[in-house]
Order: sequence, then C-alpha cells, then structure tokens
Amino acid sequence: MTSPTSIRMAGLIRLALPLAAAMLSAGAALAQAPELPDKVPVPELNQSQSAQEAAPADVPIPEPRPWDAPKPDQPATDKMDQQKSDQHQQARPQPPAVAPTPTETPAAPKPPEKPAQAPEKKIPPDPRSAAVPQEKMPDEELACRRRLKSMGVDFEERKAEHDAAVGCSVPYPIALKTLGKSLDINPESELNCQMAEAAARFAADIVQPAAKAELGAELKSVGQASAFVCRHRNGGGKLSEHAFGNALDIASFTLSDGRRIDIRPAPPEKEAKFLNAIRKAACGPFKTVLGPGSDADHSLHLHLDLAPRRNGGTFCQ
Repeated sequence: MTSPTSIRMAGLIRLALPLAAAMLSAGAALAQAPELPDKVPVPELNQSQSAQEAAPADVPIPEPRPWDAPKPDQPATDKMDQQKSDQHQQARPQPPAVAPTPTETPAAPKPPEKPAQAPEKKIPPDPRSAAVPQEKMPDEELACRRRLKSMGVDFEERKAEHDAAVGCSVPYPIALKTLGKSLDINPESELNCQMAEAAARFAADIVQPAAKAELGAELKSVGQASAFVCRHRNGGGKLSEHAFGNALDIASFTLSDGRRIDIRPAPPEKEAKFLNAIRKAACGPFKTVLGPGSDADHSLHLHLDLAPRRNGGTFCQ
C-alpha cells in the first residue's frame, strides 16, 4: 500500500519536470543570441555623413514632412543636416517686410532773437570844432592876454590847434609857464586864454589863502596832470573839454616849506581839510569840478573846466 507522502512527492516531481525543461530551453536560446552593446549610440545632429551611416540600422528615422523631403539631387543621408538648417532658419528672427523709417532727431531749439536795439542817438557836432583863427586876433583874446600880464603870469603864444577828423580846436592857444609872481605850474600847460586866466585866479585867490590858513605855508607851485589833449571823454561820445584847451587837471600842490599835497582819496586830516576847502570854492569860478569820490577816472586829480552849460549852471562832485 502506497503512503500519502509518496503520493505527494510523485506529484511534485511531475510538476517540476516541465519547469526544468522550460528553463533549459530558455538558457539555450540566450546562449545563441548575439551580445547587445552596453550603450546604444545616439546620432548627433552635427555628425558627418559617415557617422550617420555607421548608426545601427534598427534606429528609427522619422518620416519626412512634405517640406523636409529631400530634393532630387540631395542624398537621403543629408536629410538630418537639412532638417537642422531649416529649424535654425525658422528660429532666426526674420526682418520685417518693410524696414521701419528711422526716427528723426528733433532740431535743437533756436535761441530767442535779441530784441532790436534802438539806434544810437547821434551826438550833434560841437560848434567849437569849426573854430579856426582869423587873420586878426579878436579883441576879447587881446583883452585876456592883457589881464594875464597884469597878474604877473608868464605865457607864450602857440600855433592854432585844429583836427578836423576828431573835432579838436583851439584857435588861439597859449602855454602857461607860471600862474603869477613866484607861483609856478609844472609842466607848462597849453590852454585857451580864458581857461588860463581862470587857473591863475584860482591859484592866487583860492589856493594861496587856503594853504596859509590850513597848512601854515604859502603855495609855491601847482603840479598839472593834463591840459590840452585832443580826445573824447573817458565815457565816450562827446569830445572832452581838454580837446578845446578848456580844462586843467591838477594832481598836486607844493608848498614853500617843501611839502607836497597830492590829490588822493584819503589824505591826512589837515590835508583833507585844505583840499575840501579849495574844491568847494572852485565850484562857481569853474563850471565842472570833479575829484576823488566822483568816479574812478578822477580819483587822483582835480578836474576843472569852463564847459558851457545851460543857464550858466555848474556840475560839481
């Protein structure tokens, strides 16, 4: 009698025999199959034709699209390169059909136009510019010279001064050598006779008494800075009174004790008192009196002239 254990073993053997046969068959099949490479080469887009031809035959090649179809004279092996080129062309930005017009740079703004300047007012010519000497000296000129001599003034006659281009004119000039007895003027001064007489009287009647009263000494000489000069005023425009021998610039006074009093903006107290006294007294005998403080051009001298003014007026600063 067969045992139950024997029956189970016989069943297991019957099941194992077919499984073993199947495993032996699979092992034989694997032994006969060719060995696969570790890595399957992947074709690169930039490979040359020879590299592409070496690719495994079983690598699938995508079906060509209508626009990718090779041209009749183009080898099928160049299809990949052609595809890459077409993709590159599509990715590149295409220029617009119509080139845009460059934007014009706006023109720089024009500077504002300067307002039209009013025409310069023409200065009428001075009638004294036309004065020329006559064949015979006028009586008023002769009388002026007699008065100078009676005051002890030493002078010389000079030739007429006349410049038609500029307008300067002194028909009967004289050169002052002194302003009276023992009263010099340095250097000698070329003036018209009326201005020479006014300068001599100013020295004798105003400066001399003020020097004695304020400085305790007599006036010895007067230092002049300018007499006749053919020129316009410093500010331009009209002719200067110097152009007619009608002005005298005094720069200093020398006293009998040797002291020299210079015209300047800030003299010592005693000198300032003396200079202020004569400057104030000069306004009247002279029609124009300018000195330190009036402007920069007269900071170092005293300007005196006989400019003809309306109603005999004066201009003193």
